[in-house]
Amino acid sequence: MRLHRLELTAFGPYAHREVVDFDDVGADGLFLLHGDTGAGKTSLLDAVAFALFGAVPGVRDEAKRLRCDYADPDTPTEVVLELTVQGQRLRVMRRPEYLRLKRRGNGTTKQPTKASLTWIGSVPSGQPPDGITRVDEVGLTVQRLLGMNKEQFFQVVLLPQGEFARFLRADTAEREKLLERLFGTERFADVEHWFRERRQKRGRVVEAGKHRVRELVARVAQAADEEPPEDHDAADKEWLSSLIKQLDENAGEAGQRSVATAAARDAAVAELAETRALADRVRRVRAAQAMLERCESLEPERKAWLRERDAARRAAPLITAYRALERLDDECRELTKRRDGARRAVATLGGPDDTEVAALRTHAEGLREEAGGLAQLAADAEQQRRDHERIERLSAMITRAEGRASTAADKLEALPDRLTALRTAVESSSTAAARLDGLTAARDDLTRLHRAAGELPDARAALVTAEDQLRDAVDTHQQARERLLEVRRLRLDGMAAELASQLADGQTCPVCGSAEHPAPAESTDDNVTAEHEKLLQHKESAAQEHRIAAEQAAQRARGTVDGLLRLLDGHEIDKLPDLLAAADQERHAAEVEAERAERCRAELADAERQAERLTQERTDIEAELATLRAEHGTVVNTMAARAARLDEARGDHPDVLARRAHLVDLADKLADLATLTHGLADHQRRADEQRAELATAASDAGFTSAKKAVTAARTDEQIAELDQRIAELETERGTAHTILADPELFGIHADTEVDLTTLESTVDSRSREAERAANELHALRESAARVEALAERLRRAWDELAPIEDAFAELAALTDVVNGRGQNSRRMSLRSYVLAARLEEVVVAATSRLRRMSQDRYSFVHSDAAGARGTRGGLGIDVLDDYSGTVRPAKTLSGGESFLASLSLALGLADVVAAETGGALLDTLFVDEGFGMLDADTLDVVMDTLDELRAGGRTVGLVSHVEELRQRIPVQLRVHKSRSGSTLELTSAITEAA
Repeated sequence: MRLHRLELTAFGPYAHREVVDFDDVGADGLFLLHGDTGAGKTSLLDAVAFALFGAVPGVRDEAKRLRCDYADPDTPTEVVLELTVQGQRLRVMRRPEYLRLKRRGNGTTKQPTKASLTWIGSVPSGQPPDGITRVDEVGLTVQRLLGMNKEQFFQVVLLPQGEFARFLRADTAEREKLLERLFGTERFADVEHWFRERRQKRGRVVEAGKHRVRELVARVAQAADEEPPEDHDAADKEWLSSLIKQLDENAGEAGQRSVATAAARDAAVAELAETRALADRVRRVRAAQAMLERCESLEPERKAWLRERDAARRAAPLITAYRALERLDDECRELTKRRDGARRAVATLGGPDDTEVAALRTHAEGLREEAGGLAQLAADAEQQRRDHERIERLSAMITRAEGRASTAADKLEALPDRLTALRTAVESSSTAAARLDGLTAARDDLTRLHRAAGELPDARAALVTAEDQLRDAVDTHQQARERLLEVRRLRLDGMAAELASQLADGQTCPVCGSAEHPAPAESTDDNVTAEHEKLLQHKESAAQEHRIAAEQAAQRARGTVDGLLRLLDGHEIDKLPDLLAAADQERHAAEVEAERAERCRAELADAERQAERLTQERTDIEAELATLRAEHGTVVNTMAARAARLDEARGDHPDVLARRAHLVDLADKLADLATLTHGLADHQRRADEQRAELATAASDAGFTSAKKAVTAARTDEQIAELDQRIAELETERGTAHTILADPELFGIHADTEVDLTTLESTVDSRSREAERAANELHALRESAARVEALAERLRRAWDELAPIEDAFAELAALTDVVNGRGQNSRRMSLRSYVLAARLEEVVVAATSRLRRMSQDRYSFVHSDAAGARGTRGGLGIDVLDDYSGTVRPAKTLSGGESFLASLSLALGLADVVAAETGGALLDTLFVDEGFGMLDADTLDVVMDTLDELRAGGRTVGLVSHVEELRQRIPVQLRVHKSRSGSTLELTSAITEAA
């Protein structure tokens, strides 16, 4: 992979479009990227990473803040990268997701992420000629061409020294996470997981088998009514055979008891049956005699029932005629009431007092003819009433129209002044709205300055604190280092005494090999032990880490103060609060005024429409008034002419309609009186005829009067009930005689006594004994059958479980070995074993560079030993110091030595990952920071090593602000920072010197 060209716009600290031509910058194979702290050196590497993978390395990716805060709102954030991968030149463009100002209205809207990949030159087969525009497809294509994912790329192309220093000092778990991401050992983790899942599944099968066995043992014991063994797994075939034998013996004894009790029960039952037969015959005789006695006592009642039934049957035909007569009498009484009411109504209306039907009808016809003569005048009277109502409506309409006309005129007079005031307000609001954006920008600038002024005292105090802490950390580290060097010197001086303290009689000397020790060295008070030296090493490493952290904190505090001073450059801090308050007040006043603009325009348009509407309304009202007044005069004249005719025809009544209504009402009342009089006479005649016929029918039926016949009448249900009583009594008498005539009852007397209680008690007792014996026998036989069936299932379960347990034990042992437990003495899982092999390759590759850069003093040593307290091992990295000949932890290296080791480890890891992934050849490499810890000689060695990296056409970019590198590397890409954003400048140290 070789980078050719990078273009970035509104990205990170770069507000404008910046271009990096890597073909020019990397023509010499080595270039320097430098600039002030916070200028944006690392942001260029982030731009390369974002173009390829849509993400940036480390924690910066979590912030999701890729857009430049200084960029123009209309300038989109964009990164374009041209590169060659596997002989194919391509162009990748990406835009991140960010919030931008809305083009219309206030607020922000989300700008979606975009990506595209186009081919420069020939298009590979199977690829679209116009390129790829889907974000996910662009990422997959880049990863396929590079042969590595983003984590691997960030480690092998953008070498982050800080992360490798942590990797160098990390424990096994942290180092394992990084190696897993780089070497993709997830498949081995899947194998471990597969074994664990397989063991869990097979374990569940074994446990299910054991549970089945335990369940069957419990069920066998329950079926046998025995207690199971306390340990269900201790039950065996001998226990089962003994249980079955005991059940068979119990069943034999129960069978003998059942036969004996059944014979005794059958004898008692036979005797009870004979006695019950005798008792039944005695009961039947007693019941028959009691029935005859009851029938004799009810004989008078039976005769009364016969008389009542016969009288009811004779009276039944007369009931219908009697009910019809009652209805005719009720109707006559009702018609009499209605006729009397009609007479009173006629008298109230002043009608005649005639009682003849013909006279009443003749008088009614005369009244109807007189009312018909008034029909035409009635229509005129109705029209007179309607015209009078019309006059009232027209008067009210005229009054309302005159009021509306007056209101419209008043409103028209007030409109010109209001229109003038609204036009003035619209002009003022429009002017305020035009000034609002400028006032907002000025207020925001002053707000940032005021915030910076408020943060400056705290930032300066934090800087003083950080510098004090840095001085303390440097002094502490120097003291710890001097103490460690002194202890090492003392230990080397007392090494002979230390070795001598470990000698024993007969044991060979580790120095000379002799088993005799004539004059072993003796320890002195100045001798130092290895534990003491190790303790001081840990203290020196901790002091060094504290010193590095203090340096970084001081650098950050200094950058914060410098940034705030640059932002406040040229401004008087004391005046900023007043300026901000004035700007905010001015902007608020303009905002309030601008908010009135739309409302004032709407009110102006509404007022203009109201003026047009009122003018038209006044014209319409005047035309309506003229029409209403003309119609009112016409109706008044017509009513005056009609009133004379109507006064003559109304008589003593209020009007003609009232007189006509009186005549019609009186005629209707006379007609009703005639109809009711005629109907009453007809109903009285029919009632008299019906009463005579009913008296004749009652006499023929044997009753002295119709009322007697009605009293004797019964309903059909009552007659049926009488018949049933008579029949039941006769049936009961016949049944009693039949029972007493039965030959079986000859010689049986009703006073014979039979004792069944004693015999029944004996039968019950012997039946219970036989039933208990039979139930016991049945229960024992069923229990034996269930136990036998369950025993067969239990034997099969034992036979099936044995091979499953053996296979599970073998699988469990293998799973423990694969996962670094059990018989695995090194406590290394399969995944750790593979990672350890890869780490060993990395150590070999890194050692060659570390020995070169440390002038053959240090070498990496890979350790596969288990950790403390049995923790997994295989991922340890130690350092062999040729000066002392000892292997010591990497944490004991100094700051500069840690940088050399980290750089060597990063380069070695990059070579191994590139070879492992089979990815594209890496022709472009970046090394980020860390050179400030090196002395001049060591820096020469490191530069020689980096020179070797560019062999074969590889381009190496160093990211650093170390001044000495500017003198060593001719080609330089400098980042300048300012208040408006950072910019790039390509310079050459040789050209500047010339």
